[in-house]
Amino acid sequence: MIGAVFLIFGATGDLAKRKLFPAIYSMYREGKLGENFAVVGLARRPRSNDEFRSDVREAIVEFARHDAAENGEWNKFAEHFQYMSLDIHNVEGFRQLNGLVNELDRKFDTNGNRLFYLALAPELFGDVSFNLREGGLLQTTGWHRLVIEKPFGYDLPTAQKLNGQLRQVFEESDIYRIDHYLGKEMVQNIGVFRFANSFIEPLWNNKHIANIQITLSETVGVEERGGYYDHAGALRDMGQNHMLQMIAMMAMEPPSRMHPEDIRDEKVKVLRSLRAFESDEAVKEDVVRGQYVQGEVNGKMLPAYRDEDKVNPDSHTETYFMARVFVDNFRWAGVPFYIRTGKRLPSKTTEVVVEFKNIPDGVYLAEKQKLEPNLLVFRVHPEEGIYFKMNAKDQGASGGITPIALDFSHSSEVGFNTPEAYERLLYDAARGDSTYFTRWDEVAHAWEYVDRIAQAWRNAEEDPEFYAAGSWGPERANEILAKNGFKWWPIFGQATQR
Repeated sequence: MIGAVFLIFGATGDLAKRKLFPAIYSMYREGKLGENFAVVGLARRPRSNDEFRSDVREAIVEFARHDAAENGEWNKFAEHFQYMSLDIHNVEGFRQLNGLVNELDRKFDTNGNRLFYLALAPELFGDVSFNLREGGLLQTTGWHRLVIEKPFGYDLPTAQKLNGQLRQVFEESDIYRIDHYLGKEMVQNIGVFRFANSFIEPLWNNKHIANIQITLSETVGVEERGGYYDHAGALRDMGQNHMLQMIAMMAMEPPSRMHPEDIRDEKVKVLRSLRAFESDEAVKEDVVRGQYVQGEVNGKMLPAYRDEDKVNPDSHTETYFMARVFVDNFRWAGVPFYIRTGKRLPSKTTEVVVEFKNIPDGVYLAEKQKLEPNLLVFRVHPEEGIYFKMNAKDQGASGGITPIALDFSHSSEVGFNTPEAYERLLYDAARGDSTYFTRWDEVAHAWEYVDRIAQAWRNAEEDPEFYAAGSWGPERANEILAKNGFKWWPIFGQATQR
């Protein structure tokens, strides 16, 4: 059982409401948390403990996988929650917080273990870390772990500065940079599928794989995040973290041990092997920067990005990012990884498609039949599963060949009530398993790669390539694949609309 005090900075925010409180409740209901834990909610606005506990209950009723318990059980769970109004720039407030946490440590017997979750803007991470130290919150015999949300900086220089601040207070082994995509069921299943099946590993290389396509699409626009998004864009918001992490999971070598650092070492090798863009022209040739304009979906006219709330009417910020990426190592040399992510696309989905090399034309069955390539698809969201497309004889005496599918639906097998990503990652952080968190060298290599793209865009001073809301993005994203004789495969999951 985990014994610790969880200190949640930004406890009145949307992330805490939608993800963190429901995750803690699921851990409690499933026996991953016993009774020796406490949660301290921290934010600037004043709240009483009763008001805070009421907020937590509302969040659990609305967003948790488990139904809220009846009053007796609920009261037992809720007594572990405390609230404190805190100005994060006032070190005296942290000293008062330390007094409260010491009381909770004695009450719930948490052995001085403390997990600090910073659901805050990245420019505040350093100040909070310094004040945690100055306020005495790190002076216990237990462990002290820091969990921080993306974005980790806004480019490599800001990330280096931020990392330098954190390392003055915490060891690298105690810093948990969360990327919630690494907590998703099917993302974690990629490694198991690759390394636990003997028929896959011999094929997992440039001799047998033609290309890999990674799609992370959203149907929504920027919603209330216009102010943030207009300074971030799809490249920083999705490309630097989620997309490159997915490439690393697909391309990494088998680790020598089932140890978090060995696994992360292999991911770093992939990021280090990404082919750098040697010129602005190379970026222009292999990268698409798109922005949605007005479009109609299901009879409803959707606004252009530049007409969204808190967005600069002359904004050049990309809402769509696509790139042809190469991993220049012995296993993957010559195999293109096509990645795309964007807003206002036709469906909300995350999928990875592995296209295997086809049978040579004019040989045996391919002499008279048009054979489709074999596909292996990891459906990450919304309907989790693995899909394998192969060729087989058509029914009857025609002698034709038709594609058939082997389709495993994780959602159908175990139901939709599977642990959410934040549950897995919060549980991992509390027990000290850093496997699915990003290490500093991973972050640095990822920023180095995307900063070169961003610099080329700044140098060009051109408008993004526009695409209608509800479409699959700029046409040039199709043209880049067509140059190599490929196409985007259709979405294989039953993507839902929002």
